[in-house]
Formats: sequence, C-alpha cells, structure tokens
Amino acid sequence: MIRHPFSPFALIGFILAVLAALAAMLACFGSRWGLWYFRTGFVILRWAAYVGIAAALASLIGALLTRPTTLRRGFLFSIFGLVIGILVFGVPWSYWRTAQRVPAIHDITTDTENPPRFVSILPLRKNAPNPSEYGGPEIAIKQRAAYPDLTPAALSVPPDEAYEQALTAARKMGWVIVDANRAEGRIEATDTTFWFGFRDDIVIRITLADHGSRVDIRSVSRVGKSDVGMNAKRIRKYSKELKQMG
Repeated sequence: MIRHPFSPFALIGFILAVLAALAAMLACFGSRWGLWYFRTGFVILRWAAYVGIAAALASLIGALLTRPTTLRRGFLFSIFGLVIGILVFGVPWSYWRTAQRVPAIHDITTDTENPPRFVSILPLRKNAPNPSEYGGPEIAIKQRAAYPDLTPAALSVPPDEAYEQALTAARKMGWVIVDANRAEGRIEATDTTFWFGFRDDIVIRITLADHGSRVDIRSVSRVGKSDVGMNAKRIRKYSKELKQMG
C-alpha cells in the first residue's frame, strides 16, 4: 500500500493554530482569574493573534498542497488550522476595529446632564482606576456624537410599577443586584464580562414623568479608558428588554 507524503505546512499550520487558540484563552481567563493584570492579557492576546494569522497562512498553503486532487495528505488538518487561525486573529481584530470607531470613554448614560449616581456600589469601586463621578460636558459631547440613540426609557405606568419592571429586567440581564431601593427609585447592579472578567457597574433611576415614568440607565467600567462600546451595547439591550415588558 502506497503511503502518500504528509504536508509539513498542514501539520505546522494546525499546531500553530492550536497553540494560538490556547494562548488566546489563557490571556482572557488568566486575567479573569487574577493571574495577571488585564493589560498583560492584552499583550498575550495580541501575540496569539499574530500566531493565529501565521497559522492561517501556513494552513492555507497546506490546503492548496493537499487538496483532494493531489497525492499529499493533511487536507483536514489544513482546514481546521485555517479556521482556528482565522478565528484567533479575527476576534481580537474585530474588537480593535470597534475600538477605532467608538470614542475612548467608559461612562455611558441616558441622561448626560444629570446622570444617575451610584450609592451602594461606591465601596465596591474604591480601588477601581476609573472614578464613579461623571466626566462632565466633554464626555457628554463624545457620547452624543457616538451614541445618539441612547435615550431614557418611557413607560406608561406609575413609578412603583415601573420600578418592578426595571428590577425584573435587570435580573433577566443576569446582573448581580447590589441594591434595590424602591423608596428612592434606584437600582444598582454589577455585570461581569465573560472573557476577561471585567466588572462594569450599572445604576438605574426611575422617576415620575408626564405620561407615566422615566427610566434612566448608566453603565460605567471600573477599568480601561475605552469600553469598546460595551456599556452602550448593555444599555441598548436593557432598554429593549424593558420595553418588551411594557
């Protein structure tokens, strides 16, 4: 039985892709588990992406050399290496592209003139690099330019009922509720991102409005100059959940 040669490009590409994927996961979860500072995780992730694109290129060559019409083996290894390599490079690259499009801010609110204030979460943020105080008009201008769609949620129910809906929606989001103060119409919660384990804090304010209630949301990252659009995305998702309940 003739044994056709195995393409070294297929094997090298696949091995590099697997190593890059493992490094990328280690970069994220190592930061989440506190093994190193998140910026170290970013460096590891960047190098993993470089190895990922190298793996994709090697696997592409391997796929061409081992395609079914040739006599070389390793086509499936090349395909797996190509897919894994593209993913390891593509996901960080996508976040980098998003970071270039959005402003370098990390405090997003539906009320830039009078943002909801944190109360119970303040002790949890005492060692956070990012302050809990709103950054003022400069941040407001950048937010309105980037996220003009972020506005308060209007509910056609009285504040007490709006409060219950707001609290239920927050729980459906999977947030950890830190404080739920019905008397003050304030809900405070924390959300933790999956990969790096970043903790972002949310405060919701329910007030009386002309035709029911107004719900304002504010989401603030504890670390990082830019949130890569995550806080705005969180507010949009919450607002959608809240409106669906109404």
